[in-house]
Amino acid sequence: MRKSILLIAMVLVSASLSAQDRKQKDSEWEQKFEQLGAELPTPNVYRTASGAPGHQYWQQKADYQMKIKLDDSNQSITGSETITYYNNSPDNLEYLWVQLDQNVRANDSDSPLIRSSNMRDTLQSYEVFRLTGDADYDGGFKIKSVKSIGIGMDYTINKTMMRIDLDQPLMSGENMTFSIDWMYFINNRKTDGGRSGLEYFPDEDNYLYTIAQFFPRMAVYIDNEGWQNKQFLGRGEFALTFGDYDVELTVPSDFIVGATGLLQNPKEVLTSEQIKRYEQAQKSYEKPVLIVTQEEAEENEKTKATGTKTWKYKAENVRDYAFCASRKFIWDAMAVKLSEGNEPMAMSYYPKEGNPLWEDFSTYAVKQTLETYSKFTIEYTYPVAISVHTASIGMEYPMICFNYGRPDADGTYSDRKKHGMISVIIHEVGHNFFPMIINSDERQWTWMDEGLNTFVQYLTEQEFDDNYLDYEYPSRRGPAAKIVPYMSGENGLVRPIMTNSEQIRQFGSNAYAKPATALNLLRTTVMGPELFDKAFKTYAERWAFKHPTPADLFRTMEDASAVDLDWFWRGWFYGTDYVDVDLADVRWFQMQTEENGLETRKIKGAGKGIDGKKEKGQKDFGSDPQPFVFEEFSSSWSEYRQATDFDKIRQSAEGQNFYELTLKNQGGLVTPVIVEWTYVDGSTELEKIPAEIWRFNEKEVKKVFIKEKEVAKIVIDPDQMTADAYTDNNVFPRVEEGDRFEKFKEKNK
Repeated sequence: MRKSILLIAMVLVSASLSAQDRKQKDSEWEQKFEQLGAELPTPNVYRTASGAPGHQYWQQKADYQMKIKLDDSNQSITGSETITYYNNSPDNLEYLWVQLDQNVRANDSDSPLIRSSNMRDTLQSYEVFRLTGDADYDGGFKIKSVKSIGIGMDYTINKTMMRIDLDQPLMSGENMTFSIDWMYFINNRKTDGGRSGLEYFPDEDNYLYTIAQFFPRMAVYIDNEGWQNKQFLGRGEFALTFGDYDVELTVPSDFIVGATGLLQNPKEVLTSEQIKRYEQAQKSYEKPVLIVTQEEAEENEKTKATGTKTWKYKAENVRDYAFCASRKFIWDAMAVKLSEGNEPMAMSYYPKEGNPLWEDFSTYAVKQTLETYSKFTIEYTYPVAISVHTASIGMEYPMICFNYGRPDADGTYSDRKKHGMISVIIHEVGHNFFPMIINSDERQWTWMDEGLNTFVQYLTEQEFDDNYLDYEYPSRRGPAAKIVPYMSGENGLVRPIMTNSEQIRQFGSNAYAKPATALNLLRTTVMGPELFDKAFKTYAERWAFKHPTPADLFRTMEDASAVDLDWFWRGWFYGTDYVDVDLADVRWFQMQTEENGLETRKIKGAGKGIDGKKEKGQKDFGSDPQPFVFEEFSSSWSEYRQATDFDKIRQSAEGQNFYELTLKNQGGLVTPVIVEWTYVDGSTELEKIPAEIWRFNEKEVKKVFIKEKEVAKIVIDPDQMTADAYTDNNVFPRVEEGDRFEKFKEKNK
């Protein structure tokens, strides 16, 4: 009896485990086409289920008046700013949060503490410097005062955030004005790092300043999160509020200054000849006009003026502010005609060290970027777009960006350096659209600006080669095949795109390359350019000068196209699977007739004989076809028997080739299947099967194709449009599965 009970218990345990395994297996199979509803936030009056802003959508506004002084003698910036903050939310605010991004370099910053490091037998100088730090550099903001109507306000600084307590709550619909006085010492980017700072040129003892994150900035208060006061640790970039800027920049009198906004006092800061050239550039559409020539810049950097000049700029409806300043600058500009009455200026500022590369290409790249992005998103609405050259950087701000691309000392440069420079200029100027206009939260989601921007960068590069190069542009990111090494990489190193900016591993691949590839694949392979372009433009138009979230993008793309994309977002953005479609088996059939007596035989998918190379005893495609018998009567058709022309059905199948393909999803990521048929007469045909082919079985499907011609070869994804990781198993007849495939399978267990 005890043995029977034990046996029953074992059976019950086994049954329980089987049920659990089955439940887990069913869950795995169901998740890839499950709707995203549970993962996306609930729609409301602020953000609708369609992905559009709701009828009660709101956002805050912050206007700035700033007086800034750049001291070239001790490399410091002193500022006085007045902020008018508009509370357009339905909430009453008891305190405000202000970002102090320069504090990432303060002595008590968390950034060095959380940066992992390790020792080796040999360390290079820059590695030692990173470990020891710069003991002589006193970084971070020095806050002198925070006042409202001349009265000091209570504030608390927590690392890179400052909380300002209000005597009275700022009520919904009201605004308030307060001022902050501050200063900080500018970081040397070569030694101290950073997105902005100075570059020193020892030969002539001169500095080139690219200045950003240089003033206390209002944090975002938003409907879906409240205050976005996540600390700045150095990687996750910025969440910012739109506003108008009135800025006075006081610099040495021999400096040239470029900045966010439109120059208000050219007659006070430019020579009469420079003003003449500046006005000429506003009507030059084919080539840039040199406002400051290289000869003039070289002469200017030989001496240092003792006086100062104040450059005045204004900018409307921007989310941030930045500027560049140096006595070394060459300056060129041209007009870009986007539409009647909308002709923004494309400009470049660069030292002589950037030539001849910068004079030849920079402003043309700015122009192409404005044209292409305006076509695919919204028309550029700001009056100027500026590219500034300084060493080893690529960073973006409204209307201005800082870019690398320096030739060798003798002026020569490689194609790689040229393409790298053009690409980084396109990318950083493109950030005017993502996130400067379509204002996503970079602190949370790097991919929403970097990934979308890299995608349109790829489209721009392809148009740049049409206009300025006589060869195909070698884009580094965008084409599906280029993401394969990352997506099929070592387990544990790949994280979902939907990962917070500070937790991403392999940052460039995850936040730039994979989302850009996903969108390019979505455009070319899933939706088609016409549907995709309309939906993507709808997203840009809906969220221009607003604060979109990932859900707003996902929902808009479906809403504007009538294409169910939940499986796509789930697989590409929420998961870490990769594409690997295995053409595991092919069977060839013809209908049995009285004239032929075909032997019943399966054609093995692993049969060789590719490209007409026959093995001993084997035909081009393995063997003769397997017969199937035509049967007229079927119980399921019994009610339609009298109305069915069986002879016609038989005739339609007679002489046709029926090919049953077995497809296995080895990588786990569901995907459209592109099939290329090569016939024995040498002709080819391409067919695309939507990803929904996997909806009932995400691991293996069979599908029958009927062809008039006899097939000699079948290839899945012949042009590498789906990011298929292992292409040797895409071919029938099969090629050898050598060591490479075995290592691939072992790595991805």
